[in-house]
Amino acid sequence: MIGEYNENARSMATGFFVRTGARDETPEIMGASHFLEHMMFKGTDRRTPEDVNREFDEMGAQYNAFTSEENTVYYGAVLPEFQPRVIDLLSDMMRPSLRDEDFHMEKNVILEEIALYKDRPQFRLFDRARQVFFGDHPLGHQVLGTEQTIRDLTRDQMNEYFALRYAPNNLCFTLAGNYDWEAAKASVERQCGSWATAETRRAFPERSFETGREFIKDEKLQMVHIALVAPGFSAQDERRHAGNLVAESIGGSKGSRLYWALVDPGLADTAHVYLDTEDQSGEFIVYLSALPQKAQEVLDIARRILTEVQDCGANSKFALTQEELSRAQRKLASGMVVGGETPFGRLVPVGFDWVYRGEVRTLNEHVDDLLNVTLEQTHAVLEQRPFDAWTMVALGPIDDLCGLAESDP
Repeated sequence: MIGEYNENARSMATGFFVRTGARDETPEIMGASHFLEHMMFKGTDRRTPEDVNREFDEMGAQYNAFTSEENTVYYGAVLPEFQPRVIDLLSDMMRPSLRDEDFHMEKNVILEEIALYKDRPQFRLFDRARQVFFGDHPLGHQVLGTEQTIRDLTRDQMNEYFALRYAPNNLCFTLAGNYDWEAAKASVERQCGSWATAETRRAFPERSFETGREFIKDEKLQMVHIALVAPGFSAQDERRHAGNLVAESIGGSKGSRLYWALVDPGLADTAHVYLDTEDQSGEFIVYLSALPQKAQEVLDIARRILTEVQDCGANSKFALTQEELSRAQRKLASGMVVGGETPFGRLVPVGFDWVYRGEVRTLNEHVDDLLNVTLEQTHAVLEQRPFDAWTMVALGPIDDLCGLAESDP
């Protein structure tokens, strides 16, 4: 149980962070974490599904949940006067009924969700890019699962997964904003103190990143979508701060190198670079989208810029400059501060600080982490030449791209 108190806040946010996601599933039950997220809103021994949603609404709460490759998070933001009630509700939800009739009903909902996301090219692209990049590593698992794994999943398998992954020693209860710590602690101890622990561990199999290439032709699309993935820095690696600034300088929003080379002149609709940090793993990801007739040129220019920027010699005209670094620092710091001005905006960063690094850091400390990065540190990242070997997946209405063999959509 952790918290970041702000006496000036007029609200509080709270939630359970479950250290489980697609990477913690076996291939046979892929999608179980996300399926469980749905089931947690389907009632408990004390509440019906209607009760759960009604009580959130009666408090005027902002509430939801999300599942990723590594975490499942359930949260609610309310006025401080509703602290006891929202903690009671969220705690009760963590011990759901998992009724058979709800299981079969929700299975159909998730199958519809999988079908829906197949019509979203960015989702398809990144899902496939992770699979190609990670190969058999569990970080390549699909969060939603596949139609086959969801159809085959049994209620007994879900119950077993729940008992293992939702043990209290795998949960973090987090608070942010204007809350009463002692009252919250008493509520959590009363609600959760009897929960049984389990031998819950995360596997860290050896990674062997792939550098494959794949092109998927889909004539229904108007644009060509391209993902490039290369090894980056983990959530525990101190170089992640410099890595984030490198990504922002090369392919952040307006003002980055890829923006001026591709988006501003109208060659590409989108050109972004970002660092995705995970538990003991991380990736640099480039996303490009362009009209079919411009896709090859966009890809060639992007790869040239990514290769050139790694030349960080003292006299190199391609090395990142102090001006570029300072601009990236201001952009990321501003986004962090604006997003963290409310308890709701601070909840997830506070929770993830503990989940990934076992620490509680303030917003100011995170801003300092960015502002203290030196130009030499960004050059040190680039001198490792992270952009020399890519996994590439492309999706669009053309026959070929960069000589890639066509795959079925």
